[in-house]
Amino acid sequence: MSVLIRPWAENDLADLVRHANNINIWNNLRNYFPHPYTKEGGKDWLDKIIGAVPLINFAIEVEGEIVGGIGLILNSDVYIHTAEMGYWIGEAHWGKGIATEAIRQMLEYTFYYFDIIRIYAEVFENNKASMKVLEKNGFYLEGVRRKAVLKNNTIMDDYIWVKLRAL
Repeated sequence: MSVLIRPWAENDLADLVRHANNINIWNNLRNYFPHPYTKEGGKDWLDKIIGAVPLINFAIEVEGEIVGGIGLILNSDVYIHTAEMGYWIGEAHWGKGIATEAIRQMLEYTFYYFDIIRIYAEVFENNKASMKVLEKNGFYLEGVRRKAVLKNNTIMDDYIWVKLRAL
């Protein structure tokens, strides 16, 4: 199976909406990732990120189909050398190693094109699969923010996973 991260394109809209419009995806992401994920919402998001500079949001493609997304939030001020990474995979493609490979490619891209020393990902306490793929990519658990997340009217812990650039 060939996994590729690549810039989003307008013709990715149908795949984006098909996979993103899933409560099980939304349950593991911040609330600004909409649910339901509509065609209009997907088009608005694609309009915002296609052609954006710097290029920090990518589609995850498997065998010609978009099955998820991965991206960065570049920090600023005293955190200028730090970025947060986020990602999601359509539920039909969970457990196939796609996230592990997409993260590997994103790390390679980030460390090549940006002066980033520290990449972190925040994972809700119940998302053990996400923690495993981060660990497979050399992330370590830096800490747990106890009772830091409110999702679906439930207070839960937020696990902070970190990967440092080899200096």
